[in-house]
Amino acid sequence: MAEPEWILMPPLAALRAFEATARLGGFTAAGRALNVTHAAVAQQVRALEAHLGLSLAVRDGRSLRLTADGERLATQLTTSFGDIRTLIDAMRAGGDDRPVTITLTPTFASSWLMPRLGRLWAAHPDIAVSLRPEPRVLDLVRERIDFGIRFGRGTWPGVEARFLTSARYVIVGAPALFSDATPPGAEAMAVLPWVLEPDWPEQRHWLLTTLGLDPEALRITEFATEDLALQAARQGYGLHVSSLALVEEDIRAERLRLVFQSDDPNPGYYIVTPPGPLRKPARTVLRWLTENAG
Repeated sequence: MAEPEWILMPPLAALRAFEATARLGGFTAAGRALNVTHAAVAQQVRALEAHLGLSLAVRDGRSLRLTADGERLATQLTTSFGDIRTLIDAMRAGGDDRPVTITLTPTFASSWLMPRLGRLWAAHPDIAVSLRPEPRVLDLVRERIDFGIRFGRGTWPGVEARFLTSARYVIVGAPALFSDATPPGAEAMAVLPWVLEPDWPEQRHWLLTTLGLDPEALRITEFATEDLALQAARQGYGLHVSSLALVEEDIRAERLRLVFQSDDPNPGYYIVTPPGPLRKPARTVLRWLTENAG
């Protein structure tokens, strides 16, 4: 197909005005449909005729009659605009069969989202979901990802962020670590073993500033990832600092006991979306997640 010479094309506004005039039978009806005055529509149609050097419509008493050229152009415009609208509606509705793709960290996927997937599919069995568990931040547009779930304070360039759930820090440990039901204080925690990740300095800073526990003085075993450290905590290998959202299921199932929690709701987990509208199934999944975050 030859590349269109856009400089020779009539203005789109004039084509829209003429198409509406031809389809609806007059300038007044076209003006109502386009939310402009009938005089503005008439001016656009006259400008189109001047651009083409052709007569497209003539007044016949109180009605408007299309010329043969006008009939040909109106038929093509109505068909073409209709095709464009059909395509756009399909794109907005998620007309392709791609699953809703979500990028998130592996630990958040396994600890928070996976326990909820069954309920999501029960509510929306027609929607397929594909997870991209990645520790790194992915480009949503380039990777064709519908939305992501990120840990932080909700400020990232190039995306829109909405709060999903609190990620406030808590300290948890397996019940076998404790001799009674009373949570240990800072003094007792100082002599218990710990399991932490090596690349999360915020954990250590939080222990120092919130509880006065010097990480350099603690017995810490390091695990490469949050997921491994959490598994170690479940096995009773030591106390663990985590985000509350990641251990809620463990606490409910009594695999872990809540030892201490912060009152600060931040940082949090945020849903991030690329600029522009989302596909319909992605909007459905996003809305379900926000309504069932608790």
